[in-house]
Amino acid sequence: MFITFTMFALYLVLLIGIGIYFFERKSNVEKYLLGGRGLGSWVTAMSAQASDMSGWLLMGLPGSVYMLGIGEAWVAIGLAVGTILNWLLVAKRLRIMTELTSSLTVSSYIGKRFKDPTGIISSLAAIIIFVFFTIYAGSCMVAAGKLFESIFGMNYTTAVIVGGAVILFYTLCGGYMAVCWTDLIQGVLMFIAVIVVPLLAVSHMGDISIADAFSARNIPLSILPKKFDFAALLAIISTSAWGLGYFGQPHIIVRFMGITSHKAVKKATIIAIIWVVVSLAAAIFIGAISVALYQQPVLSANDSERVFIQMIAQFCNPWFGGIFLAAIMAAIMSTIDSQLLAASSSVSEDIYKKLFRRHADQRELMLVNRILILVIALLAMIMATMNFSTIFKIVSFAWGGFGAAFGPIILFSLYSRKMTWQAALAGMITGTAAMLIWKYCPWGHYMYEILPGFIVNTITIFICTALKPQDNPEILAQYDKMLTILQEK
Repeated sequence: MFITFTMFALYLVLLIGIGIYFFERKSNVEKYLLGGRGLGSWVTAMSAQASDMSGWLLMGLPGSVYMLGIGEAWVAIGLAVGTILNWLLVAKRLRIMTELTSSLTVSSYIGKRFKDPTGIISSLAAIIIFVFFTIYAGSCMVAAGKLFESIFGMNYTTAVIVGGAVILFYTLCGGYMAVCWTDLIQGVLMFIAVIVVPLLAVSHMGDISIADAFSARNIPLSILPKKFDFAALLAIISTSAWGLGYFGQPHIIVRFMGITSHKAVKKATIIAIIWVVVSLAAAIFIGAISVALYQQPVLSANDSERVFIQMIAQFCNPWFGGIFLAAIMAAIMSTIDSQLLAASSSVSEDIYKKLFRRHADQRELMLVNRILILVIALLAMIMATMNFSTIFKIVSFAWGGFGAAFGPIILFSLYSRKMTWQAALAGMITGTAAMLIWKYCPWGHYMYEILPGFIVNTITIFICTALKPQDNPEILAQYDKMLTILQEK
């Protein structure tokens, strides 16, 4: 056990060291928030995917499959398709447009893209980002707490505080560069762990049959339901709709903004697609073999998300065990550091600077960013100590909020020449409202709330654009310039 603790601790020290290393190398807000738009394909791809999956990949998804069966794989399929489309449809165009509009955050881009004269769009977007990222970060703190509780046997609340403190330290120190470079390491570590650990488990299974275990637990081994009716089709559509969320996730699409050039996106796309497809398939496999290994089930619904931790403890030697436990922490850290930075930057740039301190200097803005990171982290820790049922449920709510609020706006902003700021504002409001109403209405459990929110947002933008198309020659010329740059070899 001492060896496992040592390896885990060394990994945490490495991440803290990276944060300290980059602390002295950020000279202005743009470098702190976007790394000076100078990251290469590998760092961009691995950072985007590592910050995407979080503890959900190694804890939430395997635990869901363990309790409910292979049908939960539709979420993973939706995410894989969403990832691919996000890289193919959004990455290049967003990289070009955010540079043309001099945008450092997703919220500021939405306002600047349409030259919103009121400033309401970017401020409202920043508020939405702050709220949903605090909730999202809370889910990561839950995952960190469960991990520290399982490894060190400490009280859950104490575990949340300890895990959050480690994450907070290196995020405060290093900014975007530290976040992206640690995400590169974490992405590689997660990829190795999600492949190696289940293979080790299979080598120790002997004659245990996965099919028999699923049958004994009376949970489906097939991805398709036994009775394929309208309700089953609705369930598949609902779970697959997770993929729509990618277009509106600020902590993911901000990676597209920081890559060195739109020409580097092609290589990054290939790397990202391979990583996500293999990782999601492996995570589903972990959940499946867990059904065979732990047949009672030995884990309750709330504890089912610890199956990967239990597998590491059972089948890995102490040296590798410490490394693979660190991989789970890596999954958690790689998301929460990105969330903290994206949320703090939106509030500092699009609320504090725009509404209160228009002439704030670089030093002041970086100080405000760090204070906001601290505030959001503390709120997330408080949320994590509440009685949440699973990581999966918390993530689904925040993910749906971002997808419904921003997804259609980002897509229309990159593919519609005629869209206006009025359409963007109306779409953001109606999409968010529809998502929240659907979530809490009596029939909300029949469909994941991201889908009605996304549809309402899309219809609103389409109608507003048709009724009052864009006629500002400067905005139209800017869009045309993006298309010209996109065609350059």
